Amino acid sequence: MAEHSSSPQTAAIFRILDANLDRAREGLRIVEEWCRFGLDNADLASCCKEMRQTLAQWHSEEFRAARDTPHDVGTALSHPNEESRSDIIHLLRANICRIEEALRVLEEYSKLHNTEMSQNCKQMRYQVYTLESQLFAPQLKQKLQESYLYLVTSPHENLLGVVEAALQGGVHIVQYRDKDKNDNERYTNALALKQLCDRYGALFLVNDRVDIAAAIDADGVHLGQTDLPIAVARDILGAGKIVGRSTTNPEELDKALKEGADYVGVGPVYETPTKPGKAAAGHAYVSYAQEYCPVPWFAIGSINTDNIHEVLGAGAQRVAVVRSIMQSEQPTLATQFFVAQLSRKQTLMRIEGAN
Repeated sequence: MAEHSSSPQTAAIFRILDANLDRAREGLRIVEEWCRFGLDNADLASCCKEMRQTLAQWHSEEFRAARDTPHDVGTALSHPNEESRSDIIHLLRANICRIEEALRVLEEYSKLHNTEMSQNCKQMRYQVYTLESQLFAPQLKQKLQESYLYLVTSPHENLLGVVEAALQGGVHIVQYRDKDKNDNERYTNALALKQLCDRYGALFLVNDRVDIAAAIDADGVHLGQTDLPIAVARDILGAGKIVGRSTTNPEELDKALKEGADYVGVGPVYETPTKPGKAAAGHAYVSYAQEYCPVPWFAIGSINTDNIHEVLGAGAQRVAVVRSIMQSEQPTLATQFFVAQLSRKQTLMRIEGAN
């Protein structure tokens, strides 16, 4: 390093390295404990422990000696998002992000001190990306399996208010869909909705825009027939994220399954203004999906409080709705109605399965 070891600049760099070594090790320990006691996964726990020990070897006494906690302006800084965690996925994801950010800082600043340490932190960051995929793939997919009411948003002057009302009513998945906003508005809305869904423990997906989904760390993306291939979206978002696909007939369903869709939309069951010019797939396609679709699927297309019983009767166990909630005068009550009907269907399915 060009700077003398006792210079103010060197001391500042050492404080940065010290703080981020602590941050990365603490985050790894939090994740390790869940891998050990929550997942009973010795391999993942061992991976976290090995990285912690490697970082400990780099945590030299000269870094610790530069520490100046009483005069650290960052100790008083906080953010409301750090004060609570909605569920275990939210907790783990926050700490994975913390580790990745700390490793990136270590990689850059250690270039001024020790290039071997910089390269080591770079490789470790890639390890954490792999750990993230292994950690969240089963968590998110399990949450998807347990979800049966899916809200697709439409433009609304009180978008956040309506979505929060639906979340209060028990909606399990929210997809942000808006074809008209500019990218900055879409990003802002998507980020606010993601934070809202995190608070209520609901999955949050972005329609079409893989880039926005990646930018806000959404739980996944929903793709139409003319959007990116599923494999490309998964490469961008990571193996642990959810990728769904719209389908309107058995051929499209078969293709989506072969491409590895985590779930599919089945419809439109009835003609809908959100898909102008698209003929209704009808109940026959719903019945086909019931028999042949092995992944979670959601009937969609003008499903409302009047016709949901017909859709459930045709074989649906999960539904996606738009206007029935987004345009409802009482979105919480509308959501609760759908949840009640779907819960009843789930109960009947379990009873039939037990007999």
